[in-house]
Amino acid sequence: MSFWGLAQLCISTLMFVLAAIAAKQWGLAPSLAKLLLTLAFYTAGNLIMLRLVREFGMSVSFSLSAVIQLVAVNVVALAFFGERLNALQATGIVLAIAAVALITLGPYMQRL
Repeated sequence: MSFWGLAQLCISTLMFVLAAIAAKQWGLAPSLAKLLLTLAFYTAGNLIMLRLVREFGMSVSFSLSAVIQLVAVNVVALAFFGERLNALQATGIVLAIAAVALITLGPYMQRL
């Protein structure tokens, strides 16, 4: 992955994390402004993802993005909103990370 691709992935992740935070805030106290902010962040994140799909392909782009978002959003939910995961949910997150590692590293490991 190029530096520019990694930067785009980080920016899209930031957009999706901000969207998740805005969505949580909307869930706690709904308002039109919070809804519009949430939609704006999700739209920005998805527009960046379109560029990543063109550059790296759908499977790699969405797999990496999904797991990075999974981890980032859970960190925010656990650290800032006091949410908790049970053992089964935590196991699912670990398995998702392992799955994306296999998807991402698979082509490189076959060459060895």
